[in-house]
Amino acid sequence: MAVDTSPAMDPAAGAKGARGRGSRVRKAGTPPPSRIRNALTRHWYAWAMVAPVVLVIGLIIGYPLVRGVYLSLTDANEANVERTIGINHIPATYQTVGLDNFQAILKDQVFWDRLSWTVTWTVSCVALTFAIGLGLAVLLNRRFAGRTLYRSLLILPWAVPAFVSVFAWRLLYNEKNGILNKVLHGGGIDAVPWLNDPTMAKVSVIAVNIWLGVPFMLVALLGGLQSIPGELYEAAEMDGASPWQRFRHITLPGLRSVSSTVILLSTIWTFNMFPVIFLLTRGGPGDSTEILVTYAYRLSFVNSPRDFAGASAWGVLILLVLMLFAVVYRRSLRKQGEVW
Repeated sequence: MAVDTSPAMDPAAGAKGARGRGSRVRKAGTPPPSRIRNALTRHWYAWAMVAPVVLVIGLIIGYPLVRGVYLSLTDANEANVERTIGINHIPATYQTVGLDNFQAILKDQVFWDRLSWTVTWTVSCVALTFAIGLGLAVLLNRRFAGRTLYRSLLILPWAVPAFVSVFAWRLLYNEKNGILNKVLHGGGIDAVPWLNDPTMAKVSVIAVNIWLGVPFMLVALLGGLQSIPGELYEAAEMDGASPWQRFRHITLPGLRSVSSTVILLSTIWTFNMFPVIFLLTRGGPGDSTEILVTYAYRLSFVNSPRDFAGASAWGVLILLVLMLFAVVYRRSLRKQGEVW
């Protein structure tokens, strides 16, 4: 006789299974939660911690940016904006003009002259800063007596506020009483008009910006060098590779990810380096050292009447130029396999 070995059906278990299947069917019928809702539900604590920072950044950066874009589409200036004189309140009378400000700027040779010098200034500063920072990082990555002291001294320009360093360099560049010209005079060389000659003024501002930028490059590249395994150098040395070959085939590829980031950041900072130009030369002599950002400042705060719409349009163009550079730079890194 055949024996039934199947488990007996428990009525309670059957009912529970039916309820479970029914609940699964109901859940399957409802739409899935959105990604944003799911992220807020799972990571609500992280969002709560980030919210104050996002709010502050939105107020400090977001609102001025939106306001600047809006003003760039108007004819706002010192004479037609909203203002209060004594007890009299004068409403704003400026109007929207569309893209007229941008067309006027792009047709003006002043913009292209400023852009040409700004690009030259940026490329020169970033290239020399990177080269000097890389050389110092390679030297300080070796073991020798006093290495910690040298590292501290080379980081000093980064620790000092930028405006203090610029004023110190302004005293050094003084044509009559500056230390540099006194040293040259002691060697029988005539005084150099560091800040009064257009060519020398450009060289001077580039030198000061390099002084301020080398410590950042040094620290970043030194950290990248210390992350490269030493076994690679030992193996290459055993295979008979020369120092230049080890530098070319191990050091440079090992620093590629760090280098791509610091070059991008340094380019953006240098392109908008207002303190060095304004505090050292104020764009002079004449307008030989004027970059885009200092000219926009001059339109908004120095010239009379102050052209708020024009300055905003210049600011928007500066933002677009940097965004275009960032996009092109990122695509070039993707082609090389460096994705960030």
